[in-house]
Amino acid sequence: MELEKITKKASRSYDDACGAAHALDLIGERWALLVMRELMLGPRRFSDLRAQLPGISANVLTQRLEGLEAAGIVRRARLAPPASVQVYELTEWGLEAEPILLHMGMWGARSPQHDPTLYFSPASLMLSLRAKFEPARAATTDVSLEMRFGGESYTAAVQAGRLTTARGAPARADAVVSGQPVTLIELFYVKTPLEVLEGQGRLAVEGDRGALLRFADLWEMPPKAG
Repeated sequence: MELEKITKKASRSYDDACGAAHALDLIGERWALLVMRELMLGPRRFSDLRAQLPGISANVLTQRLEGLEAAGIVRRARLAPPASVQVYELTEWGLEAEPILLHMGMWGARSPQHDPTLYFSPASLMLSLRAKFEPARAATTDVSLEMRFGGESYTAAVQAGRLTTARGAPARADAVVSGQPVTLIELFYVKTPLEVLEGQGRLAVEGDRGALLRFADLWEMPPKAG
């Protein structure tokens, strides 16, 4: 019965020729955009998506993936051996939605009710760095970081005014930082001092601490709406 209700809800349309209305027909259902967010850094297994979207049920995630696949936004793929597991990935058209996600994130962060201390996935952190990056501010910065979240590594590097973010460890890292994405949000945006986060046991840094601090200085939260 629950699955039937989800299917009926997902089939509703605005019946409006506006492109924005049609976009909402495709991705306006609860969780759809967040599923896309988690796929912006590359393919993910079903179990990976559930782990990074802790509030979603298996039934709802299945429905959202089926809907996005039917719309041509997501497709199934199989990783090369030895993994040989099924994954979901965004199509080329699906990847074109990244600027939408980035602008929505910037817009939402300006809400006086936005709470940056809530759960934050690694993909959310990487996309927030892309959204808030200012090339002019980073023109003289050369830093490469490895960010470790559980068993996964991510790259965040700035060189010659360009930002690189990706899943996987960099070839060279000035510093390796381990913790939770939300803790790095506190360091980068809330500006909680690094020594405080280390003292609380929420962040561990190996290598050049100065490199991490130079990177952290590049980011600011957008001003709140009046």
